[in-house]
Amino acid sequence: MTKAEKVDRILAILDERYPEPPIPLHHKDAYTLLIAVLLSAQCTDERVNKITPLLFERADNPYDMVKLTVEEIKEIIRPCGLSPMKSKGIYGLSQMIIDKHDGQVPDNFKDLEAMPAVGHKTASVVMSQAFGVPAFPVDTHIHRLAYRWGLSSGKSVEQTEKDLKRLTPKEVWNKLHLQIIYFGREFCPARGHNRDVCPICSIYGRKNMER
Repeated sequence: MTKAEKVDRILAILDERYPEPPIPLHHKDAYTLLIAVLLSAQCTDERVNKITPLLFERADNPYDMVKLTVEEIKEIIRPCGLSPMKSKGIYGLSQMIIDKHDGQVPDNFKDLEAMPAVGHKTASVVMSQAFGVPAFPVDTHIHRLAYRWGLSSGKSVEQTEKDLKRLTPKEVWNKLHLQIIYFGREFCPARGHNRDVCPICSIYGRKNMER
């Protein structure tokens, strides 16, 4: 089986199981999505979704956010972990959105990645899910699955992103990264994974033969 054939079959499995995958982080616009994604670093989406309503009740836009102190933000988001860094990032990017972008989240990678605490993965999520721009956000979970499935070398998330973009059609990227996340949670976890019952690893896993 060629790698292209394997990719087609994996995409078919994902499409069958998750035809319309929802965005796991609750939000109402680009700003609240940006904040939610920032908070999700080393934190579960479930916990983020419990904390963001408390934060957004106080401030769901950059103008209200900068009315809070960094310390106030930190106390609210503390359960998400890394609160000192994240609170400074939330305050700083909110001020930057006001000062440089007229209060609107910018719709390009350069400006997003110039913001405090916003890396390429966070920017990719915002670009794909808030603005519909084709992007392929790769977190540690997608990185792990791409390696298990023999679609990437697994050397870095940056390389995994390049490999997945090269192997898959651009028009499916925004949906595909969500499909992989949901599949990983249901069938392909980091711990306690049984490759024999996994619908993808059992057939198309790295140890299986391919040309």
